[in-house]
Amino acid sequence: MLPDNDAGLAEKRVRGLWTSIVNAQPPSHSRREKRSSRRSNGAPTIADVAQEARCSPMTVSRVINGEGKVREKTREQVLEAIRKLNYSPNRAARSLAGGGQLRIALLFDNPSAAYLSEFLMGALQEASGSDAHLVVESCENIPTAKVVIRHLAEGGITGFILPPPLCDDQSILDLVSELDAVAIAVGPGKATGTHGAVLIDDFQAAYDMTKHISDLGHKRIGFIIGNPEQVASGRRLNGYLAALEDAGIERDDALIVQGRFTYRSGMDGAQRLLAANPRPSAIFASNDDMAAATVAVAHRLHLDVPSDITVCGFDDTAMASTIWPELTTIRQPIREMTAWAVAAIVRIAGARRSGERLKPETVTLPYTLIRRESDAAPSLASRKSAKVD
Repeated sequence: MLPDNDAGLAEKRVRGLWTSIVNAQPPSHSRREKRSSRRSNGAPTIADVAQEARCSPMTVSRVINGEGKVREKTREQVLEAIRKLNYSPNRAARSLAGGGQLRIALLFDNPSAAYLSEFLMGALQEASGSDAHLVVESCENIPTAKVVIRHLAEGGITGFILPPPLCDDQSILDLVSELDAVAIAVGPGKATGTHGAVLIDDFQAAYDMTKHISDLGHKRIGFIIGNPEQVASGRRLNGYLAALEDAGIERDDALIVQGRFTYRSGMDGAQRLLAANPRPSAIFASNDDMAAATVAVAHRLHLDVPSDITVCGFDDTAMASTIWPELTTIRQPIREMTAWAVAAIVRIAGARRSGERLKPETVTLPYTLIRRESDAAPSLASRKSAKVD
C-alpha cells in the first residue's frame, strides 16, 4: 500500500503524462472573471445581442448561422443589434457552423489521479477515432473554470467535456450556453436539462453495495461520504441509508463521516470510524481512493482485511486492483462515459453544421458490483471486537 505522499507523487506523474500526450495551450489565469456577461476581452457576447434584440440567444444563433424558422422582423432586430454592438461570433460558434477538425476541451477538477486516468483514456481513444483534437485543462475552482472556458471558446474549441464537480455547477452550464458552445456532463448527479449528459444511477449503485455488505451479515456499516460539492455524493449517501433501512438496520450518525474523494480524506475518515467504540465491522467508502486509504489505516492498526473488517469502494479504478487485498467495488464505466461524451460532441457539431439543432440527450450506463478480496462475513472475533475496545 502506498503512503499518502506516494499517492500524491502518482497523481503528479499521471498529470505529467497528460502534458506529454495532449497538445494543450494553457491560458493565462491571471485575469479575474468579471461579473458582466461580456467576454473576458470586453467584447459583446451572444447574450448581449439577445438582450439588445429582445430575443433568446438561440434565436441570435439561428440568425448568425443562416438557419430558417426566424421571423423577418426578428431577424432584422438581431442584425441591427449585431451592428450596434459590433458583435463578432466567437471562433467556437464559427467552427460549429463551418468545417475543419473539431477541437474538444476536457476540463477537470478532481483530486483522484486514478479516476482522471480512466477519464482521459476513454476520451483520447474516442477522439483519435473521430479525428478530433483533445485539449486537457486543469481548473482548480469554479471561477478559474469560467476563465478557462471563455478563453478556450475564443480559441475555437467546439465543445466541452465536464466531469464533476464542474458539471454540477449551474453557472458553468449557463456560461457554455451563453457562448453557444457544446457541453457534455460526465458523471453528474442528475441530468443537466440544457446540455447532454452521461451518468450512472449512483443511488442504486450505493444501495446495491450496502445491501451486499448487509447480506454478508454486517450490522455496523461505516460510510465515508464523497465531496459535498458533487451531487453524486449525496445520492450515494442516500442509497446507503435506504439500504440500511430496508435491511432493518438503524441509522447511526457516528458511522457516517465526511470525505472529499481524496486519499487523505479517506485516511482521516477511516481513523475516526475505526476509533469508534464499538467500531464498525465494515466500511463502504464513496470512491476507491478513500477505500484504499481505509485499508492502509486498518493495516496500521493491525486489523486484517477482510477477516477483521470489510472494506468496499466505488469506481473500480486501477487503484482497486493494485492494492492488497484487491477491493470489492462498484465499477463505474468511466472510459465508456467519456468516449460517449466525445462521440456526442462530434454528433452535435455535425448536426449544427447541417443547420440542425439536436435536443440534449441524457444516457444512463449500467454499473457492476465487482467482488474481490476485501469483503467477507463478520467473523466471531470481529464481532467481539466490535462490542468492546
